[in-house]
Amino acid sequence: VQLQAFGGGLVQAGGSLRLSCAASGRTFSDSAMGWFRQAPGKEREFVATITRSGSTTIYGDSVKGRFTISRDNAKNTVYLQMNSLKPEDTAVYYCAAVKVAFDIVKVVASLYDYWGQGTLVTVSQ
Repeated sequence: VQLQAFGGGLVQAGGSLRLSCAASGRTFSDSAMGWFRQAPGKEREFVATITRSGSTTIYGDSVKGRFTISRDNAKNTVYLQMNSLKPEDTAVYYCAAVKVAFDIVKVVASLYDYWGQGTLVTVSQ
């Protein structure tokens, strides 16, 4: 699986962005998907994950209520809608995929097998 994330950019605090992650290959619909982020000088942080069917989502505490993860298996794409952005959301955002046998989620980065190249989100004051 190859992943390509895009949609990052510069936005003012309080604004919104939607990130997309396009996957190649035939296993997208068999994969749990996740979004992670890494700010300068900080460790990679879990943002959100979604089951292969899209029925279940889990969010990191820092984004809960503001971000929404979704997927379109027909388009091999996972999305991250980010609302009410804050300067502390500034980071490189990565999408990740892991093939799973069941409709489960994965919140730990080390459990993912495939990673996109990252897209930078900068939130100004």
